[in-house]
Amino acid sequence: MAILIIEADESRRATVHRFLQRAGYLTDLAPSLAAATAKLAVRHYEFVLLAQTLPDGEGLTLLHEAKRRNYQAAAFILLMATDAVDDRLRGFAAGADDCVARSTTLLELERRLRSIARQRFGRPRPRISFGAGFELDLAGRRLRHGSQAVDLSRSQFDLLHHLLRHRGRPLTREQLGAHIGKGSEGSNYIDVHIMNVRKALARFAPPDFLQTVRGIGYQAA
Repeated sequence: MAILIIEADESRRATVHRFLQRAGYLTDLAPSLAAATAKLAVRHYEFVLLAQTLPDGEGLTLLHEAKRRNYQAAAFILLMATDAVDDRLRGFAAGADDCVARSTTLLELERRLRSIARQRFGRPRPRISFGAGFELDLAGRRLRHGSQAVDLSRSQFDLLHHLLRHRGRPLTREQLGAHIGKGSEGSNYIDVHIMNVRKALARFAPPDFLQTVRGIGYQAA
């Protein structure tokens, strides 16, 4: 899922960004209302994490604007300076899906993201069909082509699943590495994994859907 983090504090913004990327989310950053509005106008996000106060205005201003424009039905979580009841009520009245104090741990914040995702976007499909006859069984963590099993390592399975979850969107090697817990191994690590995934798939059907995006990384078409 893609998340826009709107936060003026550079250190806080970077901390939330790193945590959510390691948890497998795609994140964009905006330090102000103006920067956030520009991103929301051209990109789709499942979630928007919105600071209560920003250099060029209040987060509630963007909430009101989002309600008017719909912004592709993203779920908004207001990050508040305090946990005051009046502030939370104002946030919910403005259209926030949740209001969270800045003191809330990142682990709890991520749990709230999951809870809202289940309610708003539904549970992930237990199986994903793709390519020429491939099917990813998420519950059993198996890949099949017809009735035949395709042998993948745990990291290769997770890499393929992450690409399919964001089908049509290029992912950088850094994003892919962070998702499988190998962010410090270097981009060549991901290139080798992709090569091995393609080899495993090619035994059954052409893996044309798994595309290299020059200068960026990879995407599943």
